[in-house]
Amino acid sequence: QVQPVESGGGSVQPGESLRLSCAASGGTFSGYSICWFRQAPGKEREFVAAFRWNGGNTYYEDSVRGRFTISRDDAENTVYLQMNSLKPEDTGVYYCAASPTLKLQDVVAGTFGVDAMDYWGKGTLVTVSS
Repeated sequence: QVQPVESGGGSVQPGESLRLSCAASGGTFSGYSICWFRQAPGKEREFVAAFRWNGGNTYYEDSVRGRFTISRDDAENTVYLQMNSLKPEDTGVYYCAASPTLKLQDVVAGTFGVDAMDYWGKGTLVTVSS
């Protein structure tokens, strides 16, 4: 129904910033929860942040809270992930995913995983190194 398309990845030094974009192709994000995940080399895909389009509620994983911020652009049907004070451990492929049923309560409780998401982007690579 809706295809997330990520962009904005790149290679930066520690302490620098990047802004990732997740555009809704073939539909809109209205009524959806949108989550960012990341996968470091040799590691499992992990949750980063969640956003409820209707209402604008957000939730961040402890490791990124205070550094990362999710926002949206209604006209562009796009969700952004602003990443500040980047660290080498932030390196990985970042994925945007959408679900029409995922609730913020489930995210806060940690009672969800990658299979909770219905639609996935192909990912964008973020590399943080000196």
